[in-house]
Amino acid sequence: MTSRSKPSSLMVRMDEESKQVLVEAAELRRISVSDYVRTVTVAQARREVTSAREQTVRLSPDEQLAFWQALQAPAKLTAAQKKLGKLMRGEL
Repeated sequence: MTSRSKPSSLMVRMDEESKQVLVEAAELRRISVSDYVRTVTVAQARREVTSAREQTVRLSPDEQLAFWQALQAPAKLTAAQKKLGKLMRGEL
């Protein structure tokens, strides 16, 4: 928020479990839930906007691992794809 910006409200509806997680996370940082949401969500939103502007994809470590495993998995060809391969190689 710049010094010229006026604060504005944002209301978010969520289930009780999600709200409790936010409350606990805020307590861990010893800040209010509002400050926690503002700090975490604005920072994440800025990263996502910057990433989109740079046209890059940023993946969490778990997402990186899943992506790498998907790339390493051998492709499972359908019967039609196998037939096409034989046709392209002149085997049919």
